[in-house]
Formats: sequence, structure tokens, C-alpha cells
Amino acid sequence: MRKIEENTRQRMRNRRLKKGSVLLLVVISLFVLVLLGSGMLTVAYGVRHKAIRLKNEVVAMLAAEAGYEQAVFWMSQQEDMLNALHNEVSGTNGTLSLEGGECDYHIEFFSFVGSRPIYKVLSNGRSGAFNRTVDVLVVQAISGWDMGLCEVPLGAGSTTPVYFADGEIIDMPLHINDSQDNPDDRDIHIIGDPQFVQPVAMGESRHTDGGSDKYAPVIDAFDGGICFDQPDCRITDTDSIDSKVDRFEENTKTEYIFKPKAQAPVPSPQNAVQLEFFVEDGVGKVCITNDCTVLGYQRNLDYMTLDYKIKPGTSVISKFVRYDIYGYHYMPKGAAEKGQQSTVSIEDTYVTQSFGGVEAKPGGQIFVDGNVIIGGNRTEHDGNQIVNGNITIVATGNIWIADSIMVDGERDADGMPSEDNPNILGLISQGVIKVVDPGISGYEKGGINNYPGPPEKLKSFDYVPIGRIDDPGADVSDGDTEETYDKDLVSRHLPDEMVIEATMTVGGGGWGAENVQRHSYGGRKEASGNQDTLIVRGSITETIRGVVGLVGTDGYLKSYYFDKRVLEGIVPGDIWLRGKYVPAPAGWSDYRSNH
Repeated sequence: MRKIEENTRQRMRNRRLKKGSVLLLVVISLFVLVLLGSGMLTVAYGVRHKAIRLKNEVVAMLAAEAGYEQAVFWMSQQEDMLNALHNEVSGTNGTLSLEGGECDYHIEFFSFVGSRPIYKVLSNGRSGAFNRTVDVLVVQAISGWDMGLCEVPLGAGSTTPVYFADGEIIDMPLHINDSQDNPDDRDIHIIGDPQFVQPVAMGESRHTDGGSDKYAPVIDAFDGGICFDQPDCRITDTDSIDSKVDRFEENTKTEYIFKPKAQAPVPSPQNAVQLEFFVEDGVGKVCITNDCTVLGYQRNLDYMTLDYKIKPGTSVISKFVRYDIYGYHYMPKGAAEKGQQSTVSIEDTYVTQSFGGVEAKPGGQIFVDGNVIIGGNRTEHDGNQIVNGNITIVATGNIWIADSIMVDGERDADGMPSEDNPNILGLISQGVIKVVDPGISGYEKGGINNYPGPPEKLKSFDYVPIGRIDDPGADVSDGDTEETYDKDLVSRHLPDEMVIEATMTVGGGGWGAENVQRHSYGGRKEASGNQDTLIVRGSITETIRGVVGLVGTDGYLKSYYFDKRVLEGIVPGDIWLRGKYVPAPAGWSDYRSNH
């Protein structure tokens, strides 16, 4: 009996021990679980906190970039950035709010590269406790060939497409504004297989509103690539052109500002200053003849030629007028003695632009309130105009090119001026820039074309030959002499190849050649055959396309090459009009403003 009781007590003790062990295990397990839970909560809190920090930093960076984008968009809307900054136009400082963040930005002038302005955009983005800053140096984008419209005028209010043709070489970046046509057709027009060697930028979209691909049939033509939806060039904005022309006049030396008078008694007299570039003893010079009179010539039937420009006083590219093209010109007799003709060193015309206390590279400037003729009868360089120096010519009227124009100095194997060649010519016109037809002076008066006939002898004015004489053995004389009016001496032509080395900005129409016929009525005079070659080494900015030639029948076949030196700011003054601003090389930096 006693033994049974002891066994019972032992079993009870064992049960109590087991219960205590289980309780201890439970307590230990709970403690471990608490530790694990606390650790997991700590990790979760850290991850969440880190995620919030990362999100805020990303939002701050996105806000800073959004401020930069808003700043360059504002810049693209300005008629002239230097003027906008000078006049402290509202918009150089701004703020922007985004979901979870905000930013403020500031735009200022930074410096010049050569003569090319550089601007600084500083944008600070914020989100929570985080600040990110985008600090960018930007420059105005430059194309080799900018055009407001890839069409030529057909009449007072109509246009027709201009085609890039088989055999043509376009070795310059190309930009064409959105024509906003309806129906929506391609804004670039192609026949055959022209060569687009460098990138092409279009203001329009690749697809129509309905989604069809307008460019599928021609996409393989763009060897250098093509991009769409690009900001327009402001060449179609007359206020933008005016602001740049005004700045040039303000910065030009007084003695190189000309306001010519057309005083010779000729039909449709047009005033002009004649410029002849040459090199003497290694020094670049220009002979300037003021108060020249151009005999203006116009076909008597509108459907014969395509010599149109934008109607003065209009700010749209849908109103055009036929204008009086260059026929031939006179200068005052005894111009040098009367102070109306002088020869100066190009360096004498140099000025230095400055902005915000920073000076640009010096360059020459000649300003003409009227028309300009480039070319003459000088034969120092086989008849070519040779530019030794760095100079820009600005005309409120037309610029008539009456000879090949080449820059002096070293060249690469492909014929382009070498990268370190310091010589360049800039041309800015509020009218048109055109290659003239010197053959008009040698045609008989009258007939279906109603030519004005050879120049007449005038008592107080001398006829000024231009271009090349048809008979190279003839004796070319200046002044009022009988041989000046011999048919051999007034029968003239331009060379083949015709070479233009210049950066050209055309505010009142297009770049091209005059007296190109729309039909077979005896058009411009070629050096030989039906069509010559026109070589451009430089850049072109034109409001609307000008006719250079009708393929295979009249005028010129194009070979255009981009002078990359313009990217380095070699051209005097700010002549660029693209609405796009891009970071300068190595000009982008972003960083945390704080932690």
C-alpha cells in the first residue's frame, strides 16, 4: 500500500516537472519570436525608410530635370535670347510643381565660344528633405541648312514643292519646319536618289493623325538618319530677324554703315553697295563702292520665272511678290575722288561684341541699309572673290552674288577649309540672297523676254562689268569708253563650277539663282550646256526655298557641304535662329545639394 502511494506521488512530481519544462519552452519560444518580430519590424522600417529616401531623391532629380526642360522650352520661344536677357524679359526665373516635388530654375548668359553665345541653366529640384541640382551649359542648335518651307512661290499666294533630285549631294545637317499642311503630306520632297549624308530633322511627325507612315517610301534615303517633331527654326519670324539686324547695326563701326542712293537714270533703279574681296600682299581687303544703281529687271509674264520674295511687311510665308532681279549696275563716275569708293583692310571693320562683361571673338561687320552686290571685274584671283578675314555682311535688302566667293587659307583634302582656317564670310539679308545672271547685259533688247539690252553710256555714271567675259581675249576697261560697251565685253557669264563659301541667312525669301525659267523661254546663261554646278561650303538658313535650277534644263545642280567651323563660333555675331537649345559638349552636371 505504501509502495503504491509513493508511485503515485512520483507520477505527480513527474507531471509537475513536465509542465514546468513545457512552460519554459513556451516562454523561450515566445522570447525568440519577439526577437525575430522586432528584427523583422526593424528591417521593414529600414527598407521602408530607405524606399522613401530613394523616392524623394528620384523625385527631386526629376523635378530638377523638369525645370531644365521648362527653361529650354522658354528659350526656344524667344525671338532673340541675347536681347531677352539684356531686356530682362520675364521668364528667366521660374518655378514648377510636380506630384511630390517642386523646382526653381534660372537662365543666364555664361560666355562666348568664339562668337557663339553659351547660356547657363541652373535648376534645383526638391522633394522632402532632398535637393538635386542640374547645372547645364547650353548652346543654340546649328544646322547646315534650315528652311521654313521646302516649297517655292508660284504666285502671290501659292507654292509648289521643291524636289531634292537624283545626283545631288547634301552633305550638311538639314532641318525643315512643320508646314502644318492639310492634308498632311511629307514636308520634304524627293525625286530619284539624292544623297543626304548628314542627319535630317523634321518639324513634323513621321505619322499622320490617322497613324499612317508618311516616310516609309523614302526612309532609306537618309543615310545620316532622320528625327521628327523638332522645334521650328525662327527664320519665319520677322521680329527675330529684325532684332539680330538691329544688333548688328548697333555694333558696326559708323564708317561701315552705308545707306546707298540709286541715282542713275535706269528702269526700276535699285540702290546698292558693291563689295569686291581680294588679297594683297597677304592682307585681306575689300573694295567698297557706295551709291551704285542696279537696273532692275523683271519678266513681263508671271509664269516665266520663279523670282519671288516674301511680300514686305508680312510675317507669314504665304504672301509673295515678284521682284526686280539684277540686270546690271552703274557706279558714280569718279567714285573714288568723290569719297564713294574706298579700299580697306578687312581687319579695319573688326568689332568686339560684349555681353555681361564678356567679350566675343573680334570679327568684321559691314551694314548696308539697302542692297549689296558681291563681285565685280577684278581679276587678281582668276576672277574669284577671295576673303581673307572674318567678316559678316548685313543688308536690309537683297544680296546679289555676282562671282564665285572663296575663303583664303588652308584646306583639307576634300576641298573644305581646314579646321584651323580663320577666314569666313557671313551673309545676312532681310530680302533674298541670289546668284545673279550676268548674261542679261549681253542680250538684245525686246523679244518675248523683253530684255533691257546692253548697258547704255550715261554721262555721270560708269557701267560696272561683273562675272567672266565671254571672250577671254578682249580688253576689259573700266569707265566710259567705247570698248566698255562692245558686245564682247557686256556678254558675260559666271563660272562653272560656281562656288559660294559663306554662311547665309535669308530673311525675306529663299537662297537661289535668278532668271531660272519655268518653261523653255531662254533662261539664265550657263557657262556651258544647259546646267552648271553650284557648290556651297558653309550653311544656309532660308525662309522659303529659292530656285537654284530646274533639273536637267536650266540653272544649277547642287553640291552643298557643311562648314563645321561654324559650330566653334567662328562667324562674327549671333546669326543663328534654331528654336532648339542643346547641352554644350561636357556642359551637363547634376549633383546632390544636401543629404
